[in-house]
Amino acid sequence: MAANFFNSMKQAITIFTDGSCHTQIKTGGWASIILHQGEKIILEGTCHKTTHQRMELTAVLESLKYLQLKNLIEEDICIYSDSQYVVDFLRRKEKLRLANFQTKKLKPIRNADLVHMLMAYIDYPNIQFQKIKSHQKLSSNESYLNREVDLLSKKNMRGHR
Repeated sequence: MAANFFNSMKQAITIFTDGSCHTQIKTGGWASIILHQGEKIILEGTCHKTTHQRMELTAVLESLKYLQLKNLIEEDICIYSDSQYVVDFLRRKEKLRLANFQTKKLKPIRNADLVHMLMAYIDYPNIQFQKIKSHQKLSSNESYLNREVDLLSKKNMRGHR
């Protein structure tokens, strides 16, 4: 089903990311699927004492770190996420910098450590974010891959209890 989509992505790198967190026990999981030159690479992990937003950010960051390690960070990169929090970073990056990564009450923003790391990557002009509707059961390749990465992140969250 997704094979044609994989083969069509010869030049650019496409990434699907997701993060999950069990709010009562603060255990989370994240996952990403990287598509590059017909290859499908799955990255995943778990964390204790975390939040949903941290897991969403971690999925993106770990994907970008992987690409940097493989010397692919300067390729055209499109990151699909169902998290508005993640996708809005490009739009909010200058506002966050001008506010010195502080809230209106002059307190550090949440997840400041991860936000700083993400900011270093999103300064690359070749990285784009694309919002995708979450958990859609449509037959499109994007929807299929978004559901797959969602299931992986939830599996990691549940397996880490």
